[in-house]
Amino acid sequence: MNRPNVHLLDLPNEMLFNILKKLDSVDVLHSLFGINNERLDSISREEIFSYTLNFTSNVHDTTIIDSMLGRFCNYILPRIHYNVKCLIVEPVSMERILLATPYPNLTELKIFNFQRDSSLHYFTDESSLRHIFKQQITKLGLINKDCEHAVGSLKDYTKRVYAHILTYLENLEHLNVVETSNLTYPWLSIRYLPSNTFSSLTLTYLCINVNTFSDCLCLLDGRLKQLTTFIVKFSYIDRNSSTIHNLVGVLYLVNIFVRTKCQL
Repeated sequence: MNRPNVHLLDLPNEMLFNILKKLDSVDVLHSLFGINNERLDSISREEIFSYTLNFTSNVHDTTIIDSMLGRFCNYILPRIHYNVKCLIVEPVSMERILLATPYPNLTELKIFNFQRDSSLHYFTDESSLRHIFKQQITKLGLINKDCEHAVGSLKDYTKRVYAHILTYLENLEHLNVVETSNLTYPWLSIRYLPSNTFSSLTLTYLCINVNTFSDCLCLLDGRLKQLTTFIVKFSYIDRNSSTIHNLVGVLYLVNIFVRTKCQL
């Protein structure tokens, strides 16, 4: 049957739901939540549209962004807060979003355009977000916008940023640090720092760039006791006998780990 004039509201609910699932949840909620159409409003209230909310935007008009955030913070988020498990935010709006309402089930946070000078103050006891960071967040993603050549000492950056965040988030299990598309972020450098630097009793997953292969080995010296997944890129290998000796040990441990996993 040829029906060239079929409109969106002519579709059954199941088809509407499947179409909307392919769209960004923030767009769905902003466009349909609370509107004067019971069908679309009801579909937009399905929990699947509230689990993960991405508030990063390519829109550069601050008026539009502020209006959208206002609708979310004042109306939408207080009504769906219980469903939210993951928020994807930028430093400029992170505090406004996180303080809009309690999020009892929030455990994951991704921070786009993270920079030491504009973002690190949120990870302190003076921050209004301290309870969320210290008690709730178990998975943290940093899309790091700091430039490797503009931050000074990598050791200092490691202590002030990476080690501090790992210590401050008391329940952190998953840490993923990646770079923006066109910048190389400051690499972790711990080989000349105390052995308790960048240590954790809870971290199970780590993805990060390190400065040298020796830094990589330091991360495997027992300071991350629960680590089970380790994804790392290093700048260069230190060509000395101790590094090569340690490499043999690491390969031996990796071999044991792989064989153990295969037997489970």
